[in-house]
Amino acid sequence: MEAWIEIPNGKFLARTVGKEYGNVLLRKEQYRIYDNLDKSNLYARNMILGKVYNCRWSIERTLRDHEYRIDAERLKKISLVLKEGYERIYVASHAEAWIETDMDKLRGVEGKLAEQYFSVFDELILNQKDEFKFEGRNRRPPLDKVNALLSLAYTVLAGECSNALNSVGLDPYVGFIHRDRPARRSLALDLMEEFRAILADRFVLTLINTKAIKKEHFQTQKDNAVLLTEQGRKIFFNAWQKHKKEKKKRKEKIIHPYLKEKIEWGLVPYVQALLLTRTIRGDLEEYPPFFWK
Repeated sequence: MEAWIEIPNGKFLARTVGKEYGNVLLRKEQYRIYDNLDKSNLYARNMILGKVYNCRWSIERTLRDHEYRIDAERLKKISLVLKEGYERIYVASHAEAWIETDMDKLRGVEGKLAEQYFSVFDELILNQKDEFKFEGRNRRPPLDKVNALLSLAYTVLAGECSNALNSVGLDPYVGFIHRDRPARRSLALDLMEEFRAILADRFVLTLINTKAIKKEHFQTQKDNAVLLTEQGRKIFFNAWQKHKKEKKKRKEKIIHPYLKEKIEWGLVPYVQALLLTRTIRGDLEEYPPFFWK
């Protein structure tokens, strides 16, 4: 269990943790995989496949539910681009295709597909479109309201993924897609890739589309950074916790696409961390990403 503390601008300040669990043999194997680019690439490929698949699912969900309120043809075009991207990811991950530049080719494909997804993200915003315009992803600092919400949602989700990895004995700081950088929880960021669209992005869209968050809940800094006000942060975190509690209270469960068993939504990062552990131990041939249906 981890609790994190933020300072007024929403930046991570400190964390407190209870008893940590570690398996030295498991972690040593994790480090061996990290040092072996061929093996790291296979984990990275599947995590990126999960990310792109779920980005496409989010678009398809909006097409299904709100076809007459959006530019359906524009969304269908990008959905097809993402679908065709699955093959590009496989090609980029093939040793002969990427060996000259390590994992750069695979990351390049992922980056271009993410750009395609975000090119239509504004279509997923159904209400308050004048106040919440989205013209592309930006960060460090976020320069508009939507990006401010996305960045905060990703920060919270990364923390939950880090908790999940700690609980199964893995090192959150040693990843496969994201490589070494001081103080960066690279494996938590890797694991989070599969959940960005379905957990963070959909949550942000709900805040905007239900008008739970409004333009007055933001402030612009001297460097043009757009941040949530204190009241805005309270709304955000209360909504995040309420969303999780309501799902748990209703005992809302899903059928895990790989395990074919019912689990609670809140356990998805933990279950994927367990599957990652089983793969690293050699119990599974390759890591099964979370493909939401």
